[in-house]
Amino acid sequence: MAIGAFSAETVEDRATSAGDPAQAVSLRRRLGRADLRAVPEVRRALRELLRQWGRPGRSEIAELLTSELVTNALVHTDHDAVLTATVGPRGLRVEVRDFVARRPRLRVPNADDGTHGRGLVLVQSLADAWGVRAHGVGKAVWFELDAGAA
Repeated sequence: MAIGAFSAETVEDRATSAGDPAQAVSLRRRLGRADLRAVPEVRRALRELLRQWGRPGRSEIAELLTSELVTNALVHTDHDAVLTATVGPRGLRVEVRDFVARRPRLRVPNADDGTHGRGLVLVQSLADAWGVRAHGVGKAVWFELDAGAA
């Protein structure tokens, strides 16, 4: 299914068996360059993946943080991006890989900026862990949420 003019959904990996809850379940999407229509599609797919995951409110936080990372990758680079979300026994890990080496900056939001500059502050505030790592050509920005954390 196409997510937009420049992006297509990749194979959704569901590496799980019905009787083995310790097995990881993952979602993978290729996001087209500057295709912001992918953001609500990714949120819906993540919501489906997390339907029975974690304490109340954790999946909503995951959706918000994922939206921030996806939006940043699509707005601040001129390339495609790849989203990978994996739910395992230890919790959720979401990673958005893009193909630009420039690292994102954590900025203190300015009241004059409207809603700009708050994405990584939200990630830093709400994720149990997060970071940026070089990844061949480009980088991966990731966060983790523990399913049981309040």
